Amino acid sequence: MAEESPGPRVRLPQLRLDELLGEVQARLDAARGTRDRVHSLLEAVLAVGRELDLQQALHGIVEAAAVLVDARYAALGVIGPDGRRLSAFHTIGVSDEQIAEIGPFPEGHGILGELIRHPEPLRLTKLSEHPASYSFPPHHPPMNSFLGVPIRVREQVFGNLYLTEKRGGAQFDEDDESVLSTLAVAAGVAIDNARLYEESRLRERWLRANAEITHSLMSGTGRSDVLGLMAERAREITGAARAVVAVPLDDGVSLRVELATGEGADELGGLVLKVGESLLGRSYSTAAPAFWADLPADGGGLPDDVSLLPGRGPAVAVPIGDGGQGVRGVVLLARQAGGSAFTGEETEQLQAFAAQAAIAMELAERRRDAEQMAVLQDRDRIARDLHDLAIQRLFATGMTLQSAGRFIEHPVAADRVMRAVDDLDQTIKIIRSTIFGLRARVGEGAAGLRSRLVGVAGEAAPVLGFAPGVRMEGLVDTVVPAGTADDLVAVLSEALTNVARHAHADRVDVIVETDGRTVRLTVTDNGVGLTPGGRRSGLRNMSERAEQRGGALRLAVPPDGGTALTWEVPLPAEG
Repeated sequence: MAEESPGPRVRLPQLRLDELLGEVQARLDAARGTRDRVHSLLEAVLAVGRELDLQQALHGIVEAAAVLVDARYAALGVIGPDGRRLSAFHTIGVSDEQIAEIGPFPEGHGILGELIRHPEPLRLTKLSEHPASYSFPPHHPPMNSFLGVPIRVREQVFGNLYLTEKRGGAQFDEDDESVLSTLAVAAGVAIDNARLYEESRLRERWLRANAEITHSLMSGTGRSDVLGLMAERAREITGAARAVVAVPLDDGVSLRVELATGEGADELGGLVLKVGESLLGRSYSTAAPAFWADLPADGGGLPDDVSLLPGRGPAVAVPIGDGGQGVRGVVLLARQAGGSAFTGEETEQLQAFAAQAAIAMELAERRRDAEQMAVLQDRDRIARDLHDLAIQRLFATGMTLQSAGRFIEHPVAADRVMRAVDDLDQTIKIIRSTIFGLRARVGEGAAGLRSRLVGVAGEAAPVLGFAPGVRMEGLVDTVVPAGTADDLVAVLSEALTNVARHAHADRVDVIVETDGRTVRLTVTDNGVGLTPGGRRSGLRNMSERAEQRGGALRLAVPPDGGTALTWEVPLPAEG
């Protein structure tokens, strides 16, 4: 019996089983890799979103970006206020030693600048082949593959993520670009949250500082102390290296540094600057903020107050008060060289803070006015009592002695009585002169020359470290005209400022004397004397003031050392 022939055979596809299994395994690995990458991306988004400190958030974003795309080097560049340069740079993969060898962080030239000018994802196989590429500085690690994406915060480009050198020699692909773009979106939200949190904390610090100043005002703290507190708090909050407060002098063209805090502040007290030639003066004359973001390295066009700026770093000067009520002074904040420029928001907060200083000065002036009024009223009462009581009784006593002298036969006794009468006459003249001085300028609403000079000496005491001695002889308040008095006050202020800055003295004596024909100011200190080759701008100003009024300025060295400055001018004859 014959065997049955087998039926038709089923032919399988021409694939070997191991190839089929390999493809299935590859697809499974790809799916697993995609799942793991999505999981890593979600973890990165959550990680950067939890951080509220801005600097920590930026550092976390750079770390997450490097891990997600497996890059050896990563950086986040923050675009500065000008929109053209990088103001901050956060890196991963480069050690501190390498950074020190490479030099300053990039500002946004070459490929980095390309991404600033065109904020779109940029992926390169080889950095050096791009037209905008620059050569790397010495000691910079080699970099070839590149991936960059912008970070936007509320539709504004905040900065860019830069990734280079994918590990294993591979190239960045579309998946890397997609993952990094997704991270950039999450980073923008995280940065916005961190900035809002930082701004709220900053506003809280300003509010606390304002409350501290208000408490000081209400407790009667003096003007200088309140201004010092204001300057110190502003410096701390803004991270400035130095804060300076300057006030105008009576000449109307100069500002004097009343106080300074921070680095090198001890050397600045009493510095006098011309209004038209300084950053402080620009803010004072325009009643508006004045900025200096980047001082030129060659020194060209520098203001007179460049010495106030540590390392010629960015600075802002803000007026104390406004144009309507008059600018009472200027506060200047300066950062170290290389520091960030002051933003509009920082300046706005500083202006509000300076308004507190204006209130401090206003209240201090009101208190001084009230005290001055009380003093004037007391002086008027004393003058009235001297006139109505003391002079009348002295006059009556003199008349009595004069009448009694006619009956004294002893010549020596009679002569003594007449001399006593003459002494009484002289005493009456002195008292009348004192009465006239007490009542002088009471109705003019202005302080007399004596009180102005004493005030200048008192204001110089904190800068000098001690109170200068002041002595006045003659009718200073009555015979010195207003113009000469203004010059006298300005010269004394300049002289005491020079002593504070250069003399290193521990004693200063001020003498103002007039005989009705001339007025003479003498300022003597026991310091180191005149320094050869030192600046003479202050002495030149004082000499010019004297020459304009037909007088002269003289410098001498007292027997026991130091310097004696004499400023003397003639007084106009009474017409």
